[in-house]
This record gives sequence, C-alpha cells and structure tokens, in this order.
Amino acid sequence: MVWNTLNYWLNNSPLLLLGGGVLILMTGAVGGGISLRAWNDRRDPSGSRSGEGGLEGYVVSAVLGLLALLMGFTFSLAVDRFEMRRALVLEEANAIGTAYLRAQLLPEPHRARIGQLLVNYTDNRINLAKAPPDRIPPLLAVNDQMLTDLWAATASAFVTIKGLDFSSTFVDSVNNVIDLDAARKTARTARVPAEVFFVLFVYLIVTAGVLGYVFVGNRGRGAAAFMLVLLTLSLLLILDIDRPNKGGVREAQTPMEQLRASFKAQPPAVFDRYLMEDAKLAPSAVSR
Repeated sequence: MVWNTLNYWLNNSPLLLLGGGVLILMTGAVGGGISLRAWNDRRDPSGSRSGEGGLEGYVVSAVLGLLALLMGFTFSLAVDRFEMRRALVLEEANAIGTAYLRAQLLPEPHRARIGQLLVNYTDNRINLAKAPPDRIPPLLAVNDQMLTDLWAATASAFVTIKGLDFSSTFVDSVNNVIDLDAARKTARTARVPAEVFFVLFVYLIVTAGVLGYVFVGNRGRGAAAFMLVLLTLSLLLILDIDRPNKGGVREAQTPMEQLRASFKAQPPAVFDRYLMEDAKLAPSAVSR
C-alpha cells in the first residue's frame, strides 16, 4: 500500500511540486547538518577535533559517490524504458506499413476496407501518443475498437484468399500490428520501481545533511545550495523521462508521421498503375 501511494504521487503529482518538496526536505537536512556541526563545535571549543577534516573529506566523497551511483542507476532505468518505447514506435510503423502494402494484393472490397482501417488506425495512434492524460481513455477505446474491426475485416478477407500461399503471410502481418499494440501499451505502463525512487530520496536527504555538516561558512553553504539545486534538477529529469504519458520528454512519433505521409502520397490507386497498363495490353490476362 505504501509503495502504491508513493508510485501514485510520483506519476501524478506536478514535477515542480515534487522537486520543490524534495528541495525543501534537503534544505531542512542541510539545516540539521549545520545545527549538528554547531553543537559539536560547542562541545569542542578548543578545536581538538580539527584533525578530522581529512576524515570528513573522505565521508563526503563516499556519500557523493554512492549518490552518483544510485542516480546513474535510476537514470539508466528510465532511459532504457524510454529507448524501448522509441524503438517500438519504429517497429510498429514498419508493421503497419507492411500490412498496408500486403492489403493492396487483396480483392475488393477487402483491399479498400483494410487499407482505410490501417490509415485511420495510424492517425489514432499518433493522436494517442501525443494526447494529454485526460484525452487518453477515449482515444484508447477507439484504438481497441479499430483493432477489433481490423481483425474482423481480415477474417472476412481470408475467406477469399485462404487457398493462396499469400494468405498466411497477410494474416501474420495484421497479427503483428495487433501484437505491437499490446507491446506499446505495456511499455507505456513500465516505470522505474517506486522502491528505487524511495531509496534515492533517502540518499538525497542524507547527502544534504552531510553537506550541511561539512561545508561551513558562507562560501561552503553557497556551494551546498548550488549542489542541492543541481541534484534537484537531475531528479526532475529522471522523473520526467519516467512519465511517458505526462512528461515533457516523450518518444518522437516521426516514424508514424512519415508513415501517415506515405499513405497520403501512395493511395491504393498508385499501385494499380501497372495493372491498368497490363490490362490495356492484354485485357484477358489480368483479372482482380
């Protein structure tokens, strides 16, 4: 239940609110570190602890190193999921394009019906990928209905081509489109585990406390504040990449948009050019 609540906040809270909250917690940790340092200095007014400066430097290096390792690990998880989503866009565009080309070999009315379904499906997929969160459910319902219609149209067309070797190849291409739809849906729900972010938050707060304890004076505190801002920005970047439906960093839909442009440039009539020429030369040799 705790992890579900944390995961909900990570996925739905505004990034600036999350970043501001973490920055406030780290600022409080810095204040706690400064207070602890002042208390230790009062306990040792003679300065006999001054020889521990080297040890403090080792502690700061170790803490920052562990934090960098954890942030790099979390960033890698988020980027891996982003790259997977981007690769699936290209794979789906290729699958839809293949199914569209193979649909041109079908007899009418199956050719026009399935071709138009694929064109409409592509348009909806592009809109779905760019839609704000409140527009996703209706577009997703349209997406699922289009897939149902596409398979129904494929089943109807299969009756006319089931005796041909081409039939299994065409069915496989349509089935691949449906499979990739499920793959893209799954990829868009994949997140960095909430447990990883929880540990990262703990490390950030602990690191802020250590910086407050070690960095003394106005220059030291200024450097600590600068580091806190950089750490917060890095955290916000990771959270943004990990939000495929709400973040500003989203996978580009260029392959799908190029596919849509190719549909406009290559309507079914384009593929009839040589059929018409052959029909003029030998009308009896060509039949669709």
